[in-house]
Amino acid sequence: MRALVFDVFGTVVDWRAGVAREVRRLLPGVVDPEMFADAWRDRYEPLLDRVRRGAPWASLDALHGAALDELLAEFGAAGTDEDTRTELVLAWHRLDPWPDAVAGLTWLRQRYVIAPLSNGNLSLLVDMARRAGLPWDAVLSADLFERYKPDAQVYDGAVRLLGLPPERVMLVAAHLHDLEAARGRGLRTAYVHRPDEFRPDTTPPLTDPAADLNVTSLTELASRLVAG
Repeated sequence: MRALVFDVFGTVVDWRAGVAREVRRLLPGVVDPEMFADAWRDRYEPLLDRVRRGAPWASLDALHGAALDELLAEFGAAGTDEDTRTELVLAWHRLDPWPDAVAGLTWLRQRYVIAPLSNGNLSLLVDMARRAGLPWDAVLSADLFERYKPDAQVYDGAVRLLGLPPERVMLVAAHLHDLEAARGRGLRTAYVHRPDEFRPDTTPPLTDPAADLNVTSLTELASRLVAG
């Protein structure tokens, strides 16, 4: 194995806390920040599905912006000014890493090429990496393929750009559908159990029985792949 590619939202960064923090700052006392963050995330897959079914390509920032307009009206904040709307979309660029993420990635980078493989647009992933100190060797965004995971073109494109056969690349993710799709394209997989990535009333599976590795943190992954 030569390279590790990572799902980002929920696997490497804590999207819920980060978005809620920015909503609290930008719309103080206007909406419930956690409820707003969850409702925004709920629109994620339906918006991606429109593109997968043939709607014109749109970046994740553009999709987040379209969802935001609907959300603000739903939460009684339709009068929010344009500058605040822009800053709210940029909340997704300012997410904090999980406490184990930077240390785990830094450790893994000693042996492997590491890169995100994310539905986030390129500028979002670069801004996030610079702010959070994520030590990527490259940035692999859905923008490069104009497809969204779990479309096969995303995984095929990643291994092509890395110049490696798929069996020498491992996808690391906290989402079973992402891992299943990657395995379908010949990649190896590692499941990261991130219970706090989901709603408080949702319990994700402890393991993915089909994954090559099951871990609870990126530092545990590093200890098994680098120090093991």
